[in-house]
Amino acid sequence: MTVLVRSDLPLPLVRRGKVREVYDAGQGLLLLVASDRVSAFDVVMAEPIPRKGAVLTQLSAFWFERLAGVVESHFVTADAAEILDRVPELAPHRSQVAGRAMLVRAAEPFPFECVVRGYLAGSAWREYAARGTLAGEPLPAGLAESARLDPPVFSPATKAETGHDENVTFGKMAAALGEETATMLRELSLRVYEAGRAHAAERGIIIADTKFEFGVGALERVRLIDEVLTPDSSRFWPADRYAPGRSQESFDKQPLRDHLEGLRKAGEWDGEAPPPPLGPDVIEATSRRYLEAYERLTGHALPEDA
Repeated sequence: MTVLVRSDLPLPLVRRGKVREVYDAGQGLLLLVASDRVSAFDVVMAEPIPRKGAVLTQLSAFWFERLAGVVESHFVTADAAEILDRVPELAPHRSQVAGRAMLVRAAEPFPFECVVRGYLAGSAWREYAARGTLAGEPLPAGLAESARLDPPVFSPATKAETGHDENVTFGKMAAALGEETATMLRELSLRVYEAGRAHAAERGIIIADTKFEFGVGALERVRLIDEVLTPDSSRFWPADRYAPGRSQESFDKQPLRDHLEGLRKAGEWDGEAPPPPLGPDVIEATSRRYLEAYERLTGHALPEDA
């Protein structure tokens, strides 16, 4: 499969993000193309991670189809043949589409990330360790790092165009969207998380936390949008190596983050762009992590043409 740093397709470009390009495919449809770009510490690396874009796209497609009975989504297809049949002007650009492109229904996103935390990790652990709270809401005393949260906690965040998203209280989300809408998004998020967590547990993976996006589409219907339960939007831990009281091994860009963190501690990188060059060992290890997450969750290897 061709490594793709940046797609360039003969469709109107809606936006270009850190990882994805979004195109207007006409007739109320958008084409999402996941490149192999990778970011860490809010900096996009110069080197791509082979097959990363295909993992994000095909794993999202797997989840959208599996969760269809739980929540309505914007997903139409991630099959290259079907995409080219629907949007024939893309035929000469199959190499940029195959495996990594997804056709979806257009929707207007809500301005919040719908984060669900089943375990106390990352920014949630740092806030709890400092203040005993999560997004300003108190949690029980005496919790350890990576402790399981029962029930899972809905922890919305504002979306940041640059820098980090900001955790906010449910009350702030309700004030912005209205109590009824915010409550609906919380219930949908928890329902999708529980369904995803149950499947992942059968595959030996703990979904420690994740973030969902929802949008309003045609007929004012609320849909799950963007990506879902991928290594970029979730924290996946191997269940057989889980132990509370410490940070956990993850199925994501951990090899890359560990490498960069080592450079920062050694004073060899200041955490700002431009990023340091990545060696082939870091690139290969990161690619393997993404592929293993896909294989574990779906039960099969990523197809060679994806």
